[in-house]
Amino acid sequence: MSVRGPQQVLELAKVSRTFGEGATAVAALREVDLTISAGEFVAVMGPSGSGKSSLLALAGGLDRPTSGGVFIESTPLGGLGLNELARLRRRAVGYVFQDFNLVPTLTAAENVALPLELDGTAARKAQRQALDALRQVGIPELADRFMDQMSGGQQQRVAIARAIVGERRLILADEPTGALDSTTGHGVMEVLRGRADAGAAVMLVTHEARHAAWADRVVFLRDGRIVDQAAALHDPAVLFARTGS
Repeated sequence: MSVRGPQQVLELAKVSRTFGEGATAVAALREVDLTISAGEFVAVMGPSGSGKSSLLALAGGLDRPTSGGVFIESTPLGGLGLNELARLRRRAVGYVFQDFNLVPTLTAAENVALPLELDGTAARKAQRQALDALRQVGIPELADRFMDQMSGGQQQRVAIARAIVGERRLILADEPTGALDSTTGHGVMEVLRGRADAGAAVMLVTHEARHAAWADRVVFLRDGRIVDQAAALHDPAVLFARTGS
């Protein structure tokens, strides 16, 4: 077993994920090795079907690998029961899903506070932290609105606020700017970059180079394998200006 330093937040060790069996089996991931440390922002890129979303789901314990191991702060996810896994996700992992996964009968602030309250945080404290997260993504005035009173872009920012609220040490984002205009998307990338700079490990799945430019490292997937890794080459502020904001 490899030695995991105290700053290593996420490790995937020889992780494979196969769907189906026999002649119809599809290998989504093939023996992927990946580590992300505290304070590191990693972008994952690759063509459609390369395994990006599968990688994100395994990294956060939403799915289990066919083989290999996933570790969050040295804890092997494969050794956790369902309740223990849910508790770890609530406390340590923040997700931004493409389809938001917000509760329509709750307000924006209630959606953001929900994981904190489920984990035992007092309601008032959870609400304060939720409002702070909504301020970070630029929509504090929407705290009392329900989902059917918001645009898709506003709902996406609520989802991002829910992912960053509290003391999440691992932030996983699947195309978090897909429903946003470029100016708002730039603000979201600043929030994610800020979380990494504050010590969280951040993994971003994206198909846009200007978003990957915010990362410390870019991982390229093809056919379920990591085929290359590189440091981000451009200043994101320059790319943002070039793309016309």
